[in-house]
Amino acid sequence: MALSEVSWPRIVLFGDSITEFSFQDNGWGVLLAQKLVRKCDVLNRGLSGYNTRWANIVLPRLISKSSNVENTIAVTIFFGANDSALKDVNSNQHIPLKEYADNLKSMIQYLKSIDITEDKIILITPPPLYEPAWEKECIAKGDKLNRFNSTTGEYAKACVQVAKDCGTEVLDLWTLMQKNNQDFSSYLSDGLHLSVLGNNFLAAQLWSLLEKKISTLPLLLPYWRDVDNRNPEVSLRGKS
Repeated sequence: MALSEVSWPRIVLFGDSITEFSFQDNGWGVLLAQKLVRKCDVLNRGLSGYNTRWANIVLPRLISKSSNVENTIAVTIFFGANDSALKDVNSNQHIPLKEYADNLKSMIQYLKSIDITEDKIILITPPPLYEPAWEKECIAKGDKLNRFNSTTGEYAKACVQVAKDCGTEVLDLWTLMQKNNQDFSSYLSDGLHLSVLGNNFLAAQLWSLLEKKISTLPLLLPYWRDVDNRNPEVSLRGKS
């Protein structure tokens, strides 16, 4: 009897350092992966320090038609924290607002070209910036404050508009974390990156969007009590 390969669905997390760090202890990527064990792989494709210009260039190297796209349940695109850096202070990472939006659209169009449809794409806006804490981080490195929360908000708004224009879902983290003028500083570890609380918040918000996409995914391979102990091959080999 020929063996049939187990087809493992996947969710790809594409973004900057907030995505790269999501696999650290209590990170939002880890929290998602824990919920999806035996149902779906969660792949971390976070690239610390990257902006959308660089992301747009490398995306085809990370996700292509030859990389099992038919099993892709969802792709998150989570950029803006670096794009929104102030040009006169941090020109290496800064991306003009219009180009930021165009780069997001370009990434969506690329994914659609390899049959990852818009209903599988989730844009995530940058979180709000807590300037007092981030300024301390900048000063410690010999720099001055290189981002403003108001500027980050402009990029978040552009991200939301791109999602509307392209028909994708969007998680407006910048707005949600500041809802009802709440103190959002506890969501951030250093004013920019997520704290444990922030990771939990993002995971919960993202899960509400992902849950309907994965609700029909079965448990992969039989539950151990369902394996025929006298003839396990029948339960476990599968048929091609």
